[in-house]
Amino acid sequence: MDARGEQARWTRARLGAAGPPVDLLTACFDRHVYAPHAHDEFTVGVTVGGLEVIAYRGGHIHSGPGSIVVLEPGEVHTGGPAAPDGYSYRALYATPDLLTDGTRAAAPPHFREPVLDDPELAAALRAAHTDLARCPDPLEAESRLPWLLTALARRHSTARATDDTVPGAARIARVARDRLAAELLAPPSLADLATDLGLSRYQLLRAFRTATGMPPYAWLAQHRVARARGLLEGGLRPAEVAALVGFADQAHLTRWFRRVLGVTPAAYRNSVQDRTR
Repeated sequence: MDARGEQARWTRARLGAAGPPVDLLTACFDRHVYAPHAHDEFTVGVTVGGLEVIAYRGGHIHSGPGSIVVLEPGEVHTGGPAAPDGYSYRALYATPDLLTDGTRAAAPPHFREPVLDDPELAAALRAAHTDLARCPDPLEAESRLPWLLTALARRHSTARATDDTVPGAARIARVARDRLAAELLAPPSLADLATDLGLSRYQLLRAFRTATGMPPYAWLAQHRVARARGLLEGGLRPAEVAALVGFADQAHLTRWFRRVLGVTPAAYRNSVQDRTR
């Protein structure tokens, strides 16, 4: 879409290499107004700038920067700018089962209020959306999105939360780590890991976070960085190393290398080589 600089960009992430898709929308509108429509999925959006007005459930709701908007499946709605400067937002489209894993709900959760004030969760949703729209890594998507969507349902819907206690968390995390490390180039999905352990995906994520302090994708990325260091020290180039340790490309390697070690792979390789001369 291109009217007075209006933009809309879709990205498709998958929950696991062969898992179901989750569509991500990054949009900025100053004139466009959506026609009345509905989705089969939950629409979960975070307004990042401006003010939006949405016709929903017989009335109008407004969403400003930092607000989370949740529109339920089958609910007819529109959307458009509520001010001359327009608005921008990030949205994802999630099947109902992604919001129920960590709840006692027999049916999809119900959100009485479609506009939610939860700065911490809004920031986490926005960060996950930004990272996955840039690099839709399947394990990262499966580690982050179901976790955040379950948190959304637990905090703000009528669904009751399940017990967070997962017996044997250390053992569960150890088994998961071993599988992820052994299958570095094509890691198993969390859904498959959970099934093998007789757990739900949420229980696996909870156990892994409890035992390691991080989600599976972050642990695997750090493990890949550790492997990459050895290959860089051996003289291989960052582009070669990225493929050998399972990163999607050199940019993905660089992003994680800087997060973990504070420098780029190329800078690290050069510094190591300088010390050995």
